[in-house]
Amino acid sequence: MSSLSLAVRDASTMLRRNLLHARRYPSMTLNLLLTPIVLLLLFVYVFGDVMSAGIGHGGADRSAYIAYLVPGILLMTIGATPAGTAVSVSMDMAEGIIARFRTMAIHRGSVLIGHVVGSVLQSILSVVLVGAVAVAVGFRSTDATVLEWLAAFGLLVLFAVALTWIAVGMGLVSPNAEAASNNALPLIILPLISSAFVPVDAMPGWFQPIAEYQPFTPAIETLRGLLLGSEIGDNGWIAIVWCLGLTVLGYFWSASLFKRDPK
Repeated sequence: MSSLSLAVRDASTMLRRNLLHARRYPSMTLNLLLTPIVLLLLFVYVFGDVMSAGIGHGGADRSAYIAYLVPGILLMTIGATPAGTAVSVSMDMAEGIIARFRTMAIHRGSVLIGHVVGSVLQSILSVVLVGAVAVAVGFRSTDATVLEWLAAFGLLVLFAVALTWIAVGMGLVSPNAEAASNNALPLIILPLISSAFVPVDAMPGWFQPIAEYQPFTPAIETLRGLLLGSEIGDNGWIAIVWCLGLTVLGYFWSASLFKRDPK
């Protein structure tokens, strides 16, 4: 077999291993999935009328706020799932299984690739489940074309890949699972201080740069434009640059950490 075939075979084996772990220990996945669902229900049914009235500068329109809210919740779901990957990678390093893999005739990169592909698949599945809940509470995307739906799906996948590689690096640099969970906390907090819940223009002037110059806001605005048919402007290419930059950074960071000999 060629080296590429061996790498694909080993990566597939590691992917199955990670998916089996996720199936046998679903508590972390469920906890990370419940967070965006709870926030979606909270902001729709508790704050929906007030938030929509504030954003619309007039009468309350809960359906309009649902349309505004859902793209941000979907990106928040993408941000929450890799936090579990950071914990999983850290546990592998701490429990010694990685040291065992180093002694075996397998492709070294397959271990990380298995984690990344498994996390991306979980992220997309989580987005589908959260999207189903969003449709149930009233979200509709009637103005999006098939091409825009495909572009939205591609953006979600690209964003999931970028954040997962960053999460893998966080897991490798963490001495234990608790530290990995704390290190991955920004992936959960950043969507909360983005344009997911209110427009950046509605925030205090001193806070607007914090919300604007981060990866989630342009990605949310791009997804919102694709699903609702609104203007995207420069957010599209800014979101792609963020995704590609984070992917490259996370990949080389993770690879350099993984290649170090264990102490």
